[in-house]
Amino acid sequence: MQSSTRTTRRSRQAMSAAAGLAAITLALTACSSGSGSDDETTTGDEKITLTVATFNDFGYTDELLARYTEEHPNVEVKQTKAAKSEDARTNLTTKLAAGGEGLADIEAIEVDWLPELMQYPDLFTDLSDPELEGRWVDWKVQQATTPDGMVIGYGTDIGPSAICYRQDLLEAAGLPSDPAGVAELLGGEDATWDDYFAAGATFTEASDAAWYDSAMALSQAMVNQIDNAYEESDGTPKDLASNAEIKDIYDTVLEQSTTNGLSAGLEQWSGDWDAAFQNDGFATMICPAWMTGPIEERSGGVAGWNVADVFPGGGLNWGGSFLTVPASGPNVEAAQELAAWLTDPAQQTEAFENAGTFPSQVEAQESEAVQSFTNEFFNAAPVGEIFVNRALAIEGAPFKGANYFAIHTTVQDGIKRVDVEKTDDAASSWDKTIQAYQDLGL
Repeated sequence: MQSSTRTTRRSRQAMSAAAGLAAITLALTACSSGSGSDDETTTGDEKITLTVATFNDFGYTDELLARYTEEHPNVEVKQTKAAKSEDARTNLTTKLAAGGEGLADIEAIEVDWLPELMQYPDLFTDLSDPELEGRWVDWKVQQATTPDGMVIGYGTDIGPSAICYRQDLLEAAGLPSDPAGVAELLGGEDATWDDYFAAGATFTEASDAAWYDSAMALSQAMVNQIDNAYEESDGTPKDLASNAEIKDIYDTVLEQSTTNGLSAGLEQWSGDWDAAFQNDGFATMICPAWMTGPIEERSGGVAGWNVADVFPGGGLNWGGSFLTVPASGPNVEAAQELAAWLTDPAQQTEAFENAGTFPSQVEAQESEAVQSFTNEFFNAAPVGEIFVNRALAIEGAPFKGANYFAIHTTVQDGIKRVDVEKTDDAASSWDKTIQAYQDLGL
């Protein structure tokens, strides 16, 4: 599950990023004494309640959680679900800073927060378990493994990405609208971002709809295709002012979005973005597997969505989450057992069927249930097969260090000022982005 890209204005964001890091640092001091150690864990037949904190939609339905209670009669499971991932992140860091009081027994985290939290592994339970070796794709496990071998999270989903599109809008514009035709339109196996933008220019000449929803989303996708976007592999931040790859993405996205008019100028997860699904606001969007759920949720009554097995620039993983067990909890052993059960291939297959969250488990990806799964809302698209193919195109995970989140947010804020808020031109907003980066003091 991926975090939404919704951000505040620059000054508030800089304060928020600093506060988040400070909160985690404080938490290290507060929790390092080992509060909530294993000797407090409830065992035997005593009834306990385990809480699971997630965000957006992990696919963990009431029926799925009730099945755990059927198998473990002494355990009741309650899920709390934040509407947006940034709300979950704020809740987590704030409560870690207070010593962990009030945290759920299991806290879901998004991959882009992970590098910050990995600096303080003592705040989390080591989930290493030889019996679970080989459950996940290798790079997913590596993301949550500290240099000394501690595993702080069990992988839930990954975000292999395709292109979701409105076949009715493409057809009305005189363009190919079947999935194979759209894939070919966008360049097929050798699809490039230039191909994607060229198709968008053709589309917007014949339609009142925008080509895509969000310049910020495109930037996120492009950045995720860079091995070392903002930091060297040892964690050293790159100087943003001389980071040619990021500046090229910034310039390209804003030229295509504003100068060439391909973007709907929306911020994902905003009210305007929600409404655009109902009023033919855009024709295509970057579509990691987990995005199929939010699209369907917002598109009730709209029958034109489909999925093309193609992606510009090669494979892309966007997002993906983990289940962690805070060390401060009173039932860490029971929570670890539940986290292992939730991330079992069977449960993650069911979550995929419920919400489109593509499993990170090897056995689940290879199963008939996943590979043959179709999504009726997306005109019965074979989404299982499509996202398996897209997952096979992913060569590994890019490096994201402790400063990734803060630096990336300054760049996203710069794009937002131009594409969404329309308060700046690209050059002026980049100057502010560089100043925001410098204010981070990295």
